[in-house]
Amino acid sequence: MKRGPLAMLLLLPAFAASAGERLSCPDLAAAVQVGNCPGEAELRYTFDGFCSDNRRIYQHDAALCADYEEYRKAKNVAQWESADGAFSAYVSCDATPARLHLARAVRIAVSRRGQISRVACDYGEGLVFAHRSRLQCRVEGDGDCQDGRRRCVASCD
Repeated sequence: MKRGPLAMLLLLPAFAASAGERLSCPDLAAAVQVGNCPGEAELRYTFDGFCSDNRRIYQHDAALCADYEEYRKAKNVAQWESADGAFSAYVSCDATPARLHLARAVRIAVSRRGQISRVACDYGEGLVFAHRSRLQCRVEGDGDCQDGRRRCVASCD
């Protein structure tokens, strides 16, 4: 039995993945919410548990615990994804989906931590959809997406 063709077929996905990919900032008109928003009772419960940890106070890590409204602002979020699932973000549950769907990318940036590249598409007002990859990514152009003729694009190899 010949194993050469079978081995080549099994290695094809590895070769395709190494060819690289181009990522463009997603159109949020098709973004979908994939996580649930916490209820008010759940937020109160987690605030009490999170902020009752004395270690936070002694290590000066209690900024969110000074005010319930600040804690609520930081924790009242749900996960959203682009239509293809490549990009995701935690979005405030106080934001209206209609407003989110109208947002347009203003900037794209790439950062690296260890072996992971993070391609971040900034839509303004703290809304950032990100894609993480083990590939080496870089922004094509200057990363400014406000000019409608240019697209926010990153290449990953």
